[in-house]
Amino acid sequence: MTMTRVLCELFGAFEPLAFRRGLERLEAASGHESTDIRLTTEVERGVRQKLRELGLDPSDTTGEELYSALEEQVKRDDDRLAATLIRKYGSADALPTRISKAIADLPVPQSCFALKTPVGKRLLQKLPPKQTMKALGYRSFDSMIRREPLLALFATAWLLEANNWRKQILDSYKRLHASDFEIRRLSVLTPDSARWHKLAETVVARKQHNIIGLKEFGAVVILPFPAAMPSAPALTALLIVLHEMNEVRAASTYLKLCQVKPDFGRHVQVAIADEPMVATGLLDGAVPWQVIQRYCARFKDRFRTDLFEPHIQKEDLVWHSVEKALSFIDPTITFWHHTGSLAYTSNHQPVSLNVIDAALNCCNRLPYAHRIAHYFRSNLWHELMIRYLKHDAIEQTVVDALEPELVEASEISYS
Repeated sequence: MTMTRVLCELFGAFEPLAFRRGLERLEAASGHESTDIRLTTEVERGVRQKLRELGLDPSDTTGEELYSALEEQVKRDDDRLAATLIRKYGSADALPTRISKAIADLPVPQSCFALKTPVGKRLLQKLPPKQTMKALGYRSFDSMIRREPLLALFATAWLLEANNWRKQILDSYKRLHASDFEIRRLSVLTPDSARWHKLAETVVARKQHNIIGLKEFGAVVILPFPAAMPSAPALTALLIVLHEMNEVRAASTYLKLCQVKPDFGRHVQVAIADEPMVATGLLDGAVPWQVIQRYCARFKDRFRTDLFEPHIQKEDLVWHSVEKALSFIDPTITFWHHTGSLAYTSNHQPVSLNVIDAALNCCNRLPYAHRIAHYFRSNLWHELMIRYLKHDAIEQTVVDALEPELVEASEISYS
């Protein structure tokens, strides 16, 4: 099996020929240094090492056996993490609050470019979330907005309101200006009243999750867990929060870059509704902004002062490894180091070793046939693009695509 075929299977490429041609263009632009082959070889080597750590034979292991072993690893690490959170932060608080405290203690930058609270309140007043009001037991919007945290209301509304409400909110973002935003610390909210516990039961039953990232507000909201706790709740929740933090910070940097554009509101809408892309001639024609963020975070010496300053500083372009952040909170959890881009191929389909995929598979009790590999595929894709960007010719292609999007600096007030 060729290395390109391996990558096609790992990515689940629906059009293998187009995928191969895209890789050929990247290889040609990078001087034919076999970046794709090097990455594939590292993935296969890393998978063999992790199989041995699980006590499995790399030459004689089925996908089902690996899936079961990963599930047991998740459960063990969840027990460790739950005990650590209680030891560090006490048992009086609910699990979401303990997770919030652990996040606050992480040694990672947590400032962001976020929508001002009064502006968010005005937006919500114009479009009251009626389903959210009903779920929380309020008859009056004014009563609800006085008593409940604004960001928790926004998070719940995104889950419970009809598509038309979400569309109207996104349309309202097009009218926002950079002056509607401010620099503040990323927040992790954990509403915990009886009303929120009752609402969370409804949300989890409908949506199967209780964690929502709000890119525009620089926040992550953890709703209360349902009475019937899922498998591995502490580990899964912490991992999703860590992931959402990266998403929020990347969107924040993108919006800071766009803050002097005349159509700033449109960029807000794009950043919230979808992943911002930088149009290039690479592979499928565009590079996700998150790839650029991760690239600059890894190779700080490649930071282009002429391109990004004064709006973006080097410290804005950060990206924390979810596995490393997990190990900072509990140093005994080490198995998942360097597994973000790893998957074992079984019957031409991947079994993801990415810790978020593994935790979600366990948490949702997904059978082997219905396993997910979303986070692995996203991480592997980003890793492949980052490695190609390291080549000067390809980096310059992205810079050339990005430069016309930038405008001259002007004075911006964050007051």
